[in-house]
Amino acid sequence: MTEKFKTLFPLKSSLISLYIALTVPIPFISSEQLRIPSLIFFILGLFLIVNITSDYIETCEKKISYKTSFISRTFGKKNWEICWEEIKSIKSLPTSQGSRVFYFVDEEGKNLLVPQRIEKFDIFLDEIEGKTNISTEGISYISPLWTYKLITLLSVLMFIGEISLFLV
Repeated sequence: MTEKFKTLFPLKSSLISLYIALTVPIPFISSEQLRIPSLIFFILGLFLIVNITSDYIETCEKKISYKTSFISRTFGKKNWEICWEEIKSIKSLPTSQGSRVFYFVDEEGKNLLVPQRIEKFDIFLDEIEGKTNISTEGISYISPLWTYKLITLLSVLMFIGEISLFLV
């Protein structure tokens, strides 16, 4: 059975709401001749953000597949897949912000980043453990979920403040 793990909704909503809060005023404060181009660029940017945050993971009995959109591939992200039996270990590395990232290590020593920003993450970890017999204890989201929710809340408040300024 194939299982699909989409990008975490709080992550998507935080990026999209922040983009909207930061850029929606631009068409309104632009000069008359730049209003239409700035609106077009706003819509194009929104399309790009929504598209880039639509990557997902698929698992089946044989492998894990990371799927990106055409836009993501254009900006350098790559699709990848690895068979369960090729995964020999999972290694952990610290980030500069104090979190940890994890990599699948295959037979040849190639590293593939373990996705840590997906929905149903606990089910994904259970599947990894069940198919590889490698412990996933200690693997968690790369950032606490409250950080994405806080960014979304602050972005919405910023957007409301911008609207109230234009209505006054």
